[in-house]
Amino acid sequence: MTILKVDTISGIGTEGPVFEGDIEFTSQNFLTLPKGDTTQRGGTRGIFGGAYTASGILSPSPIEYITIQSQGNSIDFGDLSVARQLSGTASSRIRGLFGGGNSPSISDVIDFVTFVTTANATDFGNLSVARVNVAGTSSDTRGLFAAGQTPGDSDVIDFVTIASTGNATDFGNLQTGKHGVSGCGSQTRGIFAGGYDAPVNLDVIDFVTIASAGNASDFGNLTAGRRNTRACSSHTRGIFGGGNAGPAKVNTIDFITIATTGNATNFGDLITVQENGGACSSLLRGVFAGGNSPSYLNTIEFVTMETTGDAVDFGDLLFARQSNGGSSNGHGGLA
Repeated sequence: MTILKVDTISGIGTEGPVFEGDIEFTSQNFLTLPKGDTTQRGGTRGIFGGAYTASGILSPSPIEYITIQSQGNSIDFGDLSVARQLSGTASSRIRGLFGGGNSPSISDVIDFVTFVTTANATDFGNLSVARVNVAGTSSDTRGLFAAGQTPGDSDVIDFVTIASTGNATDFGNLQTGKHGVSGCGSQTRGIFAGGYDAPVNLDVIDFVTIASAGNASDFGNLTAGRRNTRACSSHTRGIFGGGNAGPAKVNTIDFITIATTGNATNFGDLITVQENGGACSSLLRGVFAGGNSPSYLNTIEFVTMETTGDAVDFGDLLFARQSNGGSSNGHGGLA
């Protein structure tokens, strides 16, 4: 039984309860009480890393961040360890990972950042196969990287343990080799949607169980075949925005219920017709940043995940670019 003894409680007004006198706490576990309100402690942080601009691949490749609960322009975070674009991303509550890409040679590099700091990325290890235009998803413990070009289309799925460092291990295979795939997930499932298997834009959605290795299974289909879509998720929903439906770019947003299987449903539209942007999410908001339309974009848009409707302006990136990977420390794959 726990007993809390307080001399007086006063000030039950706008400032809330005030405890006076000695307060003693005994526990077999360590406890650190949070300081300040949610705003003071900071919200879910979204990051966008890598860039292709009118000048080509930027070197060094910048990382920017936003606080997803608020709105406003992005802020400089640091740089990737190797200049590149079109990396796959995965993240825990602590770390954000970027895997693969090209600079302009195709890369197998995985690097990581710690979300609560602002600093340059650190080398993590390597993918099992060097590839560009990679899709990523994650739980709080495992990061998965799938598909991409080697330069041929790959069906490989790799995984890493996010809290450690080291090279990726083979997980299994997608239903077919492809690139331009988007990835998201819940705590249990990883989702890989769309892509390009020349000459066809794919509407196929694959899924895997993140905790166990194995080949992907069929989930259903997007509302239309498209590549270079970007995805994010809450615990329950996967959201897919924009892409190239060949020959035209689209602003379509689809969604699925991750725990089921079945075809995607229309959610609404992005503000701008676009492909090759970055995406990240909290459990409430999905955010889409950058891309091309066909000019390079600096816009950031967001949707409310559990409703349906069109995207709303969030703010701007520091500069216009495409092919920037996005992740967060509060997405649907985290407990």
